[in-house]
Amino acid sequence: MLLQGRNLIQPEDFSVNEIDQILSLAQNIIDNPSKYSRICEGKLLATLFYEPSTRTRLSFEAAMCRLGGSIVGFSEPNSSSVSKGESLGDTIRTVACYADVIAMRHPVAGSAHEASQYSDVPFINAGDGGNQHPTQTLTDLLTIKSLKGNLENHTIGLCGDLKNGRTVHSLVKAMARYKNTKFVFISPDELKMPEYIKESIQEQGHAYYETNNLDEVIGSLDVLYMTRVQQERFEDKAEYERLKDYYILNSAKMQNAQKDMLVMHPLPRVNEIDEDVDTDDRAVYFKQAKYGMFVRMALMMKLLGVEDIADSFQNKMLECI
Repeated sequence: MLLQGRNLIQPEDFSVNEIDQILSLAQNIIDNPSKYSRICEGKLLATLFYEPSTRTRLSFEAAMCRLGGSIVGFSEPNSSSVSKGESLGDTIRTVACYADVIAMRHPVAGSAHEASQYSDVPFINAGDGGNQHPTQTLTDLLTIKSLKGNLENHTIGLCGDLKNGRTVHSLVKAMARYKNTKFVFISPDELKMPEYIKESIQEQGHAYYETNNLDEVIGSLDVLYMTRVQQERFEDKAEYERLKDYYILNSAKMQNAQKDMLVMHPLPRVNEIDEDVDTDDRAVYFKQAKYGMFVRMALMMKLLGVEDIADSFQNKMLECI
């Protein structure tokens, strides 16, 4: 029950032990989904999406449905009182009257922290601008742990828009908490990893290497995390057009990679991964999307404090047999 009633704004809000508990529960759900299919009956998730989303919104909603709960919310702000000028604080106060847990995506960095101050139910950051995306980080950790067996002793390559990519910012900070992690940052000069991220991993004793050449380093990677160049973060559209196809991973490049390297991507992709990579066993980005549903199921169970109910329900079912 350690996580009951808590908020998740950034991965650092939870200890490594608490994150490992979420990942273990997610694996239990994967292995025995029927055990948890009614555990959130009567619980209500509010999904407040001020930005477009496919995987994050639908995986949250699918997660709650698969736990037996229900969903309310909006998929774009113009369908709510936001269009009338309602403040973020008033929206959160109102929604917290109706829901047991809130997941919000917002284009402004820092909005998740602000919103959480107004909520008296567990609040989950589903992405705030170019800042953080902690549930994607949990998804990524579950993917690596499930397919690699552990979260230690890996060389992680992150490629593409490392300046604006909230997914890579969160993942680097999370992986830096595990032993012997090495980072390779692959980007054009204009889209380099922010200095504060690099400083934080150095302070934790991890090495990193920067390059703009994917071919130079692909053979040394255990995980290659591709990202799209994010059009919505560019004010200069000409700059976006110049940089959007800077990296394109294809089957020819994959020939130089390790046989067990994982290719990950938070999706959506544009041109940065050629479709000819999809049939490669090392391409796990669609598996990764599915893991996102399971880890969000585990997270909401922890925040709602319903985990023990599953064992009680299972025991009652066995008594009835």
